[in-house]
Amino acid sequence: MLEQLVALAIFVAVFAIAAVRNVNIGIAMFPVACVVGIWIADVALADVVAGFPLSILVLLVGVTYFFGIAHSNGTIDWLIEASLAKVGDRVALLPTAFFLLTALISAMGAPLGGLVMAPMGMSVAHKRGIDPMLMALAMGCGLSAGAFAPTSLFGIITWGTADSAGIELSPLLLFAVAVIINVVLLAVAHLLFGRGRRRSTTPEFAKAMVARGEALPTYGQSSLDLDSGRGADGDDEGGPVGRPTGLQSLTLATMVALVAVVVVLALRDAEPDIGVIGFALGAILALVDPKAGKAAMSRIDWGSVLLVGGIITYVGVLTQMGVIDMLGEKAAEIGAPVIAALMLCAAAGLISAFASTTGMLAAIVPLALPLISEGGIPGWAMICAIGVCASIVDVSPFSTVGATYVATTVDEEQRPRMTTLLTRWGLSMVVVGPVALTLTLILPGMAFS
Repeated sequence: MLEQLVALAIFVAVFAIAAVRNVNIGIAMFPVACVVGIWIADVALADVVAGFPLSILVLLVGVTYFFGIAHSNGTIDWLIEASLAKVGDRVALLPTAFFLLTALISAMGAPLGGLVMAPMGMSVAHKRGIDPMLMALAMGCGLSAGAFAPTSLFGIITWGTADSAGIELSPLLLFAVAVIINVVLLAVAHLLFGRGRRRSTTPEFAKAMVARGEALPTYGQSSLDLDSGRGADGDDEGGPVGRPTGLQSLTLATMVALVAVVVVLALRDAEPDIGVIGFALGAILALVDPKAGKAAMSRIDWGSVLLVGGIITYVGVLTQMGVIDMLGEKAAEIGAPVIAALMLCAAAGLISAFASTTGMLAAIVPLALPLISEGGIPGWAMICAIGVCASIVDVSPFSTVGATYVATTVDEEQRPRMTTLLTRWGLSMVVVGPVALTLTLILPGMAFS
């Protein structure tokens, strides 16, 4: 028992220290996993290293490389521009349009790629008189929804972890749950902020959030010109969007092919290896355009690969030591599995509001496995609930997503208000998310299982 508690305490300490110091948690976690495995768990180094999730590595690298080419050759920019041109001057549709576009980009491997829409969305909101809070929430919900696509990071980690544990969870079901929840949240945002309320406060705390958002890396790196009078800035003077080039047309065709293969195989209860498909389609595009292929190498999400790999490797050590089973027994002692599930979802949301959502998913999903096996809770419902609860809090200004929306708010007088409201929204999701998903997923799942 003592060894198990020490190993768990080290895990929590490394996670917290790396998060506070803004160091990749996986890089810090991997060598510590090896030390704990050898000296505390008495596990051979080769067995510890074997716990590194190569299958998830292939998924992440293959998918982000493929969509990296789509970014590099301008296909993503063309999609954004063409989509916004279709909306035109219909102001009421703009938040929904940015929800859909952000979801689309977020589904392309790296969810934070959806942040490319932030400066465009906030600029449109300012010029069209849309409440910036509504636009921020529309894009935040879109990012969360797209992130659980079978081709995106959160979906890959959540479904991959469940699948490796033998839990039956369709990647399309996970995606559908995320989309439905975020569409409901978008509707709530429209009700609360659709009338363009503007209240100005000046807390000094907002300045720190703005500075943090402005210091963040530019995700997605769109080349769209916000001042060109074309689509992205909401003006109408620009000419029609041109046709895609031949290379962009080919890229669009391969994107459709990837989605079609994933959907068809999933509906036939097969397990498509999205990473291998991504590598194959990426190789085709790279052979056609070697320059875009080379540029896409820098867009591979190595940070997420290392983050997930290090955490899952340590979780593997904890599993071999019996820590996961111990936690499951403690959860069972609560007496009400639903309460334990609710607490786990709340913990996922609370920690994710201040730390890495990717790291939280990699760490907490395995902790739910004993509760699923011993508490009678359907695995698919529990895993979906944890994933969505960890994601819908990301608009908190303490996170990368929320800080970016504060920093890109055009009207500086609105930034303190944005900080206050995004904090309230993000922290309220820590409570609302677990309760709503317990009532709509976990309890009905238990009743019909």
